[in-house]
Amino acid sequence: MSEVLEAKSPVREQGAISTGKPKWLRVKLPTGQNYKKVRGLVQNYDLHTICESGNCPNMGECWGEGTATFMILGNVCTRSCGFCAVATGRPDTVDWDEPERVARSVKLMKVKHCVLTSVDRDDLRDGGSIIWKETVQAVRRMSPGTTMETLIPDFKGEWHNIDRIVEAAPEIVSHNMETVRRLTRQVRIQAQYDRSLAVLRYLKEQGLPRTKSGMMLGLGEKEEEVIQSLKDLREAKVDIVTLGQYLQPTPKHLPVQEFVRPEQFEKYKEIGLDMGFRYVESGPLVRSSYHAERHMF
Repeated sequence: MSEVLEAKSPVREQGAISTGKPKWLRVKLPTGQNYKKVRGLVQNYDLHTICESGNCPNMGECWGEGTATFMILGNVCTRSCGFCAVATGRPDTVDWDEPERVARSVKLMKVKHCVLTSVDRDDLRDGGSIIWKETVQAVRRMSPGTTMETLIPDFKGEWHNIDRIVEAAPEIVSHNMETVRRLTRQVRIQAQYDRSLAVLRYLKEQGLPRTKSGMMLGLGEKEEEVIQSLKDLREAKVDIVTLGQYLQPTPKHLPVQEFVRPEQFEKYKEIGLDMGFRYVESGPLVRSSYHAERHMF
């Protein structure tokens, strides 16, 4: 059995107008004993994962593999990206107990590979980096066998804040470009393409073993622009890249311009591997943390 996610507005599929998503975006309903067990823990202990709150299409598969993604530093962002459904506004004060709560959730769920992400906290002098570091350390204390990926914001390119992530030494540090250079100002209003590249380059220069970035496709980018972005990421020594289909979360967000066909995603995967990326995850349903446990090469 599968469910078909309905499109919010008409989109192009290779020049044609379509009012519904194509067949390759159908998602199987989550099943399996591991998934059911984790789902029960989440409900019984009121645990919070971005997997569930974001209605990720891969939730069942990831939970079945022992991977889960947690969002820290609240659910209100100081930025207003055109693709993101997270609320924009004035965030609450920092919850200093959050690192321990996240760590307890990871332990209860018996997460093998934990992905941490957060809203942007430009309102804080440290950009939230202290909570980031303490959360990684708390997970390590309670679940020493759990590996971690941190999907971090750009911290406005302030290296002393990024250094806290480096000091925490998660197994993977990720920062998403999200889109090609031409569309960055429209898609990531307060972000900068070159600043994101600089963050990724800096992380690698500090000796981190695995850096990662991701992009959404279907926002109006051209093939040559995607290839150029891949080249830019390789020049920044990024090891892992993910490419997935953008889906409009609400009518107020940027509309989908194109449903990129699976064959095109496969082409980008081959191009990326030829460029020297150590791992390329590319497909319509791919999200930043999809198959994240496999990136532990």
